[in-house]
Amino acid sequence: MTENPKHTLQSDLESAGRPSKIPKTEDSISSDEEEEKQPAIDDQLMSQNPRIQRYFLAIEYIGTRFSGSQKQLNGRTVVGVLEDAFCKFIGQPVSISLSSRTDAGVHALSNVCHVNIERISKRKPGEVLPPHEPGVVRRAVNHFLQKHEGDITVIDVRCVPSDFHARYKAQERTYFYRILSGSEPLSTFEKDRAWHVPEDLNLPAMQEACRVLVGHHDFSSFRAAGCQAKSPIRTLDELSVTEVIPSPYFPSVMDREQNGEVSDDHGCLSKSKTDISCNSMTSIDKETSKENLGFGKRRRHRCLVITARARSFLYHQVRLLVGVLKAVGTGSLTISDVEKILNAKTVTAASPMAPACGLYLGEVKYDLP
Repeated sequence: MTENPKHTLQSDLESAGRPSKIPKTEDSISSDEEEEKQPAIDDQLMSQNPRIQRYFLAIEYIGTRFSGSQKQLNGRTVVGVLEDAFCKFIGQPVSISLSSRTDAGVHALSNVCHVNIERISKRKPGEVLPPHEPGVVRRAVNHFLQKHEGDITVIDVRCVPSDFHARYKAQERTYFYRILSGSEPLSTFEKDRAWHVPEDLNLPAMQEACRVLVGHHDFSSFRAAGCQAKSPIRTLDELSVTEVIPSPYFPSVMDREQNGEVSDDHGCLSKSKTDISCNSMTSIDKETSKENLGFGKRRRHRCLVITARARSFLYHQVRLLVGVLKAVGTGSLTISDVEKILNAKTVTAASPMAPACGLYLGEVKYDLP
């Protein structure tokens, strides 16, 4: 007889423990920069009670209905929703520590956080039970998350040592920014998921501007007011712009022919390629821009993805960089202007900041134990 998933989850929830409340260790810095030393309070608490298990969680979320990631007195936040789900799971308040803070409207393909849990029996108060398996934590927390808005999901869980901190152990962060270029009105499916730029964008010029900005620089011109980082100097390991096929569209016959994925009469693929060349995308764009699309067929936008990768970023740094790259793409700025903005070392020299809706935290990299 097969096991009933609902019954299994309920059993897991009934046997969940009750941890002591652990104070937050995050400070009020409104950026992703790392501090030199991790606050010692976590290590002290964990050493005093080695029965507490620290869990690492990777989470994805749509930022549209969140007032940012950090917990606030008023407003729905990523940390607030996660802590509420954990509280329902284990029956006691917990403190979530995020690897990277995101503003209102910013999305995450994979953000990371940690939480400490001591599992104590509800039936026999004081009896410490073995820690929950990571899979149990994932299923239980997602159970409560999906009962409400359903715009945040735990995608991975792992047990880590007590001193492994989601923020301070992060080695690298990667952000993506999506721009949809073209005069066609934005698709309903893309609302709040990308920045719609009606003008045509000069991709080679934007790529040349990236070469000016990548590397080790004083990024004071790309540091928003309110940034509390001690230094504006950062090393931008990658800044690139690539053109991709817009994601919300299912492939047409033409798309599949261009990609070498054409099915035979029996529905089997006769050829398969995982990489789509720029030439194929250019050909597809030209085809879809013609007038004979047929009734009810939407013209596609050009989709540009900007990738920014570094160990840490200044407050609003990525969105300010994107604002300058977009201005280069439309011809409002030249490469010489970009160099002047970088050397000006003041945010007033930069172009307007890109909106939050196109920004995605893509990955946080660790050397996991």
